[in-house]
Amino acid sequence: MREPDLDSLRLLVGVAASGSLSRAAQATGVSQQAASARMAALERDLGVALLTRTSHGTRPTGAGAIVVEWATELLAAVDRFSSATAALRAPESGSLRVAASMTIAEHLAPAWLTVLRAAEPGVRIELTAANSVGVVEAVRGGAADLGFIETPDLPAGLPHRTIATDELVVVVGPRHPWARRRSGVTAAELAAAPLVVRESGSGTRLALERALAEAGLAPVEPALALSTTSAIRSTVAAGAGPAALSILAVRDQLAQGSLVRVRVLDLRVIRPLTAIWSGGAAPASSAAAHLLRLAAR
Repeated sequence: MREPDLDSLRLLVGVAASGSLSRAAQATGVSQQAASARMAALERDLGVALLTRTSHGTRPTGAGAIVVEWATELLAAVDRFSSATAALRAPESGSLRVAASMTIAEHLAPAWLTVLRAAEPGVRIELTAANSVGVVEAVRGGAADLGFIETPDLPAGLPHRTIATDELVVVVGPRHPWARRRSGVTAAELAAAPLVVRESGSGTRLALERALAEAGLAPVEPALALSTTSAIRSTVAAGAGPAALSILAVRDQLAQGSLVRVRVLDLRVIRPLTAIWSGGAAPASSAAAHLLRLAAR
C-alpha cells in the first residue's frame, strides 16, 4: 500500500470538519475537481471508502471516521514538529502581533497571552480584536503575525489549524416570552424571529446563517446589527429580542440571570475556532509558534 500524502489527509479532515468537499477544497486552496480526485486516490491507496454524500453534504463513512481520527492525531504531530523546527531556525523579532475575532479576543486570548508573557517576557505582544473578515485581512496584509477566527469559512491560501470548537446558544432577556418557553423553540421559529446580530463579516453571524441554511431555512431581517458582543448582550438583556452568541460570551450573564438560554429543539450550532497565519506550514516566529501551541492545548 502506498503511504497517503499529508495534503490528502488534511483535506479529508477538512471535509469531516466542514461537512462539505467544496468548502474543504476552498480552505486548502484547490479546486473541487482536484479535491475529488485526491479523495478518490486516497480511498484507492487505503482500500476503504472514506466519504459518502448525503442530503446535508459530505460525511465520513464508519471507516472514514476512524481514519479521520488517526489523521488528526498524525497531522497534529506534524504541525508540532513544523512549529518546533521553525522556532529553531527563525530569528526572534521581539514582537508578536495577534489579531483575533471578538469571542476569542475577549474570552480565550487573555489567558493564552498571560502564559506566553510569563514564558517569553522579552516579547512585546499586541492584540487587535476584529471580526473574522478583518482578522483574515490583517494576516493577509502582514499586519498580524497570527490570527484567530470563528467563521466556518476558512480562508483559501492561508495555512490554518483548528484549535477548538465553540457552540452558539440562543439567549433572550428575562422578560422575553421565550424565557418562559420550557419546551424550547424550533429552528423555524428562530429563523422567523428578528434577531439581534453582529455585523456582516462576523463569524458568529455567518455560523448561525450557515446552520439555518443547511436546515433549509432563511432568517428574516435582523432587528439590530451591532458591532460588539457586549452591546448585543446588553441590548438583549433589555428586551430587544433574541440573539445567538457563543456560550463563552454569555456564561456569566446566564449565571447571573440577566440572560436566559432558550433551547432550540432541532438545531445545534457548533463552529470551529481556527488559527491562521501566512507563509509556511508553521508560523515563522518562535513566539507565534509558542502561542499556537498554547491555544491548541
